[in-house]
Amino acid sequence: MYKIAVIGGDGTGPEVVKEGLKVIEAASKKFGFKYETKDFDFNGERYMKTGKTLEDNDIAELKKFNVIYLGAIGHPDVKPGILEQGILLKLRFSLDQYINLRPIKLYNSAFCPLKDKKESDVDFVVVRENSEGLYKGMGEFKDKGTKDEVATQISYNTRKGVERCVRYAFEYTRRRNKRKTLTLCGKTNVLTFAWDLWQRAFNEVAKEYPDIKTNYAHVDATAMWFVKNPEWFDVIVTDNMFGDIITDLGAMVQGGMGIAAGGNLNPEGVSMFEPIGGSAPKYTGKNVINPLAAICAGAMLLEQLGEVKAAKAIEDSVIKIVKTKLKSLAAGKMGYSTTEVGDLVVKNL
Repeated sequence: MYKIAVIGGDGTGPEVVKEGLKVIEAASKKFGFKYETKDFDFNGERYMKTGKTLEDNDIAELKKFNVIYLGAIGHPDVKPGILEQGILLKLRFSLDQYINLRPIKLYNSAFCPLKDKKESDVDFVVVRENSEGLYKGMGEFKDKGTKDEVATQISYNTRKGVERCVRYAFEYTRRRNKRKTLTLCGKTNVLTFAWDLWQRAFNEVAKEYPDIKTNYAHVDATAMWFVKNPEWFDVIVTDNMFGDIITDLGAMVQGGMGIAAGGNLNPEGVSMFEPIGGSAPKYTGKNVINPLAAICAGAMLLEQLGEVKAAKAIEDSVIKIVKTKLKSLAAGKMGYSTTEVGDLVVKNL
């Protein structure tokens, strides 16, 4: 009996999670696994009513679950940063979800903005360090509000944090068993402290994986090659900030935010899965948002639980309807409503 904590969140988050749960329920009947869910109201509405985001007792309760299924965090009436830091980042840090995993896979070449790229050309994964770097929130102001103001933001990287991320990336590349190539994406020529550590850790861990080919690319070059030659990549490992940026670029290459799913992983603890497109408040309640990213996140969640066949069936169903049914992956342009797309995935399981 798997225990799934459900955080619908803000905006269209609850709508897409509802469709994801519909698909998980259908998969459970087909593949014979059991689960139970519990909803949590960690979102902007709750914050505006109570002034609370996420407290220590909330974290303690979430630790009792196997996985977390998240919709989206972000409310137009709440100052940017409050919910993101108070809920999203607190979840990642408190549950030590030190890996952000982002598969980038093209399901229909008609939806790729890149000229002459086939589905087989866009099939790679970004492993992003998820608990350190610039997102640690370390820094200070000096002379704030004056003409001499200085703002310092620290990129905090530990050997332990970097090495466990790099090691996970090597293991993942081996399990993925495709091109068996791992690329370190960084900025060693300018950020000479943090990326010296990353490069040394990468090189040392690489010695333990002689079956994995390795290479290096600056982050700006990586962005360029994502657009020009995405077929070059298999698995990429990088830090928190660079990973955040290049995975959004990857989402566009694979067809848009409507299909982009991600996982925040603690391989030894509680992991969290989500669509990466945000709360999209302008579409809230209109039944037009694309739920496929949330459905794909649900497939990743099941794979994490060990229900590999169910996860594969969901992905296969998504691929089928993206290839044969949808006019677009954009909200309001799919040719179907949010709930109808969920129904199509269930029908094609």
